[in-house]
Amino acid sequence: MLEIPTFLSVMTVWDAAAAVYLFAAWVATGRIIESRTGDATSTGELMAQYRRAWFREASLREARIFDATLLSNLRNGSAFFASASLAALGAAMALLGQTDELSHVATDLAADLSAPRTAWIVKLLGVIAILATGFLHFVWSHRVFGYCAVLLGAIPNDPDSPEREKMAEKAAELNISATKSFNRGLRAIYFALAALAWLIGAWALLISVTLTAFMLFRREFRSGTRAILLRK
Repeated sequence: MLEIPTFLSVMTVWDAAAAVYLFAAWVATGRIIESRTGDATSTGELMAQYRRAWFREASLREARIFDATLLSNLRNGSAFFASASLAALGAAMALLGQTDELSHVATDLAADLSAPRTAWIVKLLGVIAILATGFLHFVWSHRVFGYCAVLLGAIPNDPDSPEREKMAEKAAELNISATKSFNRGLRAIYFALAALAWLIGAWALLISVTLTAFMLFRREFRSGTRAILLRK
């Protein structure tokens, strides 16, 4: 049976530093994107306002087929990414048995075959862990979108009902919660792709993580989409 040594026994100091940097950047990026307010609000958080407006309008519609269709499309999106993440997990796990071939591919790019076989396994396990986290976020997003659909159907059709606004608000908050889980899943996919650069080397991982974080911040805080949402 294969015995996998501890992390520090098969990794260099630079590998350890790069792994910490990857985890810190992943966590910090999510925290910053979800916590900024005021003029620094991210695109995802700006969309939360429109989701609340959507359900306020939906509560006033007698026929909510249009709203149910939109919600179904959102749920299908989370289901698609959950399936894609599961397929990527399977592919990454299959690579665990092909570490020798993988090391030769990385050698062509980095010209270094000094790392032990177990080092490649540890690096792949890092990618697998991130992909698994993304998969769990997508699954939970899919489930919460389902809860949201139930509340949408439970909103009273009577515009004078005292429960109408309360139910619409609950449905909107569930929709926002599901979207946050979906976005967390997407960020996990981004950083899993960045983590693949670790197979080339620690410096490649540091660069890829930096570029990934920069891209995410640009899309959330400096994109054309955000500019459109802020128009008055």
